[in-house]
Amino acid sequence: MAKFRYKAVDSQGKEVLSTVEADSQGAAIEKIRAMKLTPKAIGLIKEDASDGAAPKPAKGSAPKKSANITIKTPKFLRAKVKTKDLMVFTRQLATLVDAGLPLLRGLRVLHRQAANETLKDALNGMIETVETGNTFSESLGNYPKIFNHLYVNMVKAGEAGGVLETVLNRLAEFMEKAEKIKNKVKGAMTYPIVVLCAALGIVIFLMLAVIPKFQQIFDDLMGGEGMPALTQFVISLSEWVQNYWLFLIAGIVGFVVLSKIFFKTPFGSYAHDVMALRAPVFGQLTQKTVVARLTRTLGTLLSSGVPVLQALSIVKETTGNQVISKALQSVHDSVKEGEGMTAPLGASGVFPPMVVSMVEVGEETGALPEMLIRVANTYDDEVDNAVAAMTSIIEPIMIIFLAVVVGGIVIAMFMPLISIIGTIGQQTGA
Repeated sequence: MAKFRYKAVDSQGKEVLSTVEADSQGAAIEKIRAMKLTPKAIGLIKEDASDGAAPKPAKGSAPKKSANITIKTPKFLRAKVKTKDLMVFTRQLATLVDAGLPLLRGLRVLHRQAANETLKDALNGMIETVETGNTFSESLGNYPKIFNHLYVNMVKAGEAGGVLETVLNRLAEFMEKAEKIKNKVKGAMTYPIVVLCAALGIVIFLMLAVIPKFQQIFDDLMGGEGMPALTQFVISLSEWVQNYWLFLIAGIVGFVVLSKIFFKTPFGSYAHDVMALRAPVFGQLTQKTVVARLTRTLGTLLSSGVPVLQALSIVKETTGNQVISKALQSVHDSVKEGEGMTAPLGASGVFPPMVVSMVEVGEETGALPEMLIRVANTYDDEVDNAVAAMTSIIEPIMIIFLAVVVGGIVIAMFMPLISIIGTIGQQTGA
């Protein structure tokens, strides 16, 4: 059995510091509660050499020098912890804790096999923090760039309720669902971006390499007179690109840089989020994606024991859209005053009626977390359908666009040639 050091409060509010032996952290919490104490912090006491720690050298003997030299990558060159790495870590830790392995030993196992150096260093620091008697959630809070508020608060709720393994499993499932939706949206955006880049490359090649040769032929045979309007427009555009291509590149770069600067301002950021929700084709997809993530996050927090006001504050910070965050702030204020969530959700105008109705039913029946998860599952399916529909619509539109642009340039170049061939044919017949 493992030995845990804990900090608790008795019925009179007096702080108690002591130790307890148990098979797991959850069992230790149950024992502490059985003593009519409320646990505030609990941590596994550092294990001896038999539990995997390196044996101490004999007294008087010189320590052996390792033949292997480990060269660590500087911190600024290390890769960030990706969502996939964090997802795998959470799932593995949940499996280890669920199998009865003490939390500290599980962290050591994952530390040994961690491939990402940033995560490896974080795990090393977390192990040291837990060894000193701090809680797992407190150790996670020391690394906000890796573990966000959602992650830390869910673990904190799991520790308080003695269901850490359940919360870790929910976190892993939540991240898997969120990553799946993110990848589908990215996949839907990849095709039009590739087609637009290909179209731009083809047009630039035609403007700089092909059209000038045709222009020379037309000048020799027609003297630049009597050309169709479409041909003259394409040739004029080609001349402008050849003469001012540096200005064109500078304009594009300047537009991109200024757009990024503008969208980083408070007004620009809010305007971007408004446009994201109201865009003709992508607006509904953005709304469904945000609603799916929001409801799943809130449902997961509430089902894990996080208080509703704290859960709303966490969700407000993780929506990624200021319009939705503003609406959630209204919901938070309403709940703080003792009112329900339904009225401010409906008044915001950014949540679909189905979401408002499901929340209302959840509040009336006392099954709000379950209703929110159902809404999230429904909107996950709708996101899948919306991505598939958008992809099927975008593909023919992109093909038609590419055909019109390239075909228009080709037709513009061949129209004078047809006229020249007709003229030559008439002269030969005469």
